[in-house]
Amino acid sequence: MPNSTRPHVDPVEDVIEHVVPADNIELTAPEPPGPHPLIALLPGLGLVCVMALIAWWLGRLAPLIGGPVIGIVFGIIVRNLRAPGAVFHSGIRFAARQVLQWSVVVLGFGLSLGTVMHTGLSSLSVTLVTMSAAFLTAWVLGRLLGVSGNLKTLIGVGTAICGGSAIAAVTPIVRADEHETAFAISTIFLFNLVAVLLFPFLGHLMHLSDFGFGMWAGTAINDTSSVVAAAYSYSHAAGDYATIVKLTRSTLIIPVCLVLAVVEAWRQKRGGAQGFSLMRIFPWFIVWFLVASAARTAGLVPVALQPGLAQLALFMIVMALTSIGLSADLRRMAATGARPILLGTGVWAAVAVSSLLVQRALGQI
Repeated sequence: MPNSTRPHVDPVEDVIEHVVPADNIELTAPEPPGPHPLIALLPGLGLVCVMALIAWWLGRLAPLIGGPVIGIVFGIIVRNLRAPGAVFHSGIRFAARQVLQWSVVVLGFGLSLGTVMHTGLSSLSVTLVTMSAAFLTAWVLGRLLGVSGNLKTLIGVGTAICGGSAIAAVTPIVRADEHETAFAISTIFLFNLVAVLLFPFLGHLMHLSDFGFGMWAGTAINDTSSVVAAAYSYSHAAGDYATIVKLTRSTLIIPVCLVLAVVEAWRQKRGGAQGFSLMRIFPWFIVWFLVASAARTAGLVPVALQPGLAQLALFMIVMALTSIGLSADLRRMAATGARPILLGTGVWAAVAVSSLLVQRALGQI
C-alpha cells in the first residue's frame, strides 16, 4: 500500500533539479547580437558629415571665421538644443578621435619639412622662447587658477604651437575627454578671432616692419588660417613670411608630442598601471604625419593633388571639431567657470609679449 504522505514529485522537475540547480536556470532567451561595429558608426558619421559640409560651406563664405570654428559652434548648438540619441554616439566619438588623428596625417602631405625648416631657421629662437613662455605660464597660472591638468596642457600646447591641430595631436596622448577638448579648442579659437582683428591694428600702431609683423604673427597667433588672415591683411610680404614661420612652428608638434608621450608613460608606470606599454600609448599617427611630410619633401606628392589634399585635411578637421562640439555639454562648461578663459588670456598674452621682446633683444624690430 503506497505511502499517502509522500509528496507528489514531477519527474521532469526532479531531473532538472539534479542536473542544474533551480536558481541557476536561465529563464530568458539570449539577446540577439548587435549590429557590426562599422555599421554602428554610420548614423553618427552621417550626422557629422552633413553638419561638417554645412560648416565647411559657411566657412568659405566667412573665411575670417573659418569652417573649424563654425563646425564646433554648430555642434555645440545642436548638442545643447537637441542632443543626438544613443544610436549616434559611437560615430560621433569615432569622428572626434580617429578622424581627428587622420586629419593631422593628411596635413603632413602639405608640409615640406626641409624647405620650411631651412627658410624658418631665423625664427627658431623666437619660436622656442614663445613656446617656453606658453608652457611655463600655462603651468604656473593653471595651478594658481586650479585648472585641471589636461586642460592646462591642451591650452598651453594649442597656444604655443598651432591651435586646434596641436590640440588634435595631443588629445589622444593625454587622454583628454571630449569636454576638455571642446573647451580648449573653443578658448583657442576665441583668441584666434580676436588676433585676426587686433594684431594688424597693433602692428601699425607699433610701426612694425613687414618682417617684424610676419615674425610676430607667425609666432604668436595660434591657428594657421588666422595667421594667414592677419598677416596678409597687414601686407603681402608680411603674409609670406608669417606663413613660413607658422609652418616651421607647426613642425615642433612632433617633439612636443613625443615628450608628452614619455611623460604620460612615466605617470602610468608610477601609478602602478597594469599592462603598461609605451608602444600602446605611443602616438603612431605622428609617425604617419612624418611619413606624409617626407613624401611631400621627396616630391612624391604630385603638385596637382596638393590643393585637394589641403581641402581634404580641412574638411576632416571640420568633421572632427563638429563632432567635438556635438559632445560638448554647456552645463559642464558653465560649471567649469571662467578660469580656463583666464588661463587662455594669460598664456596668449605671454606668447605675444615674449615674441616682441625677443625680436627687440635680437634687433629684428
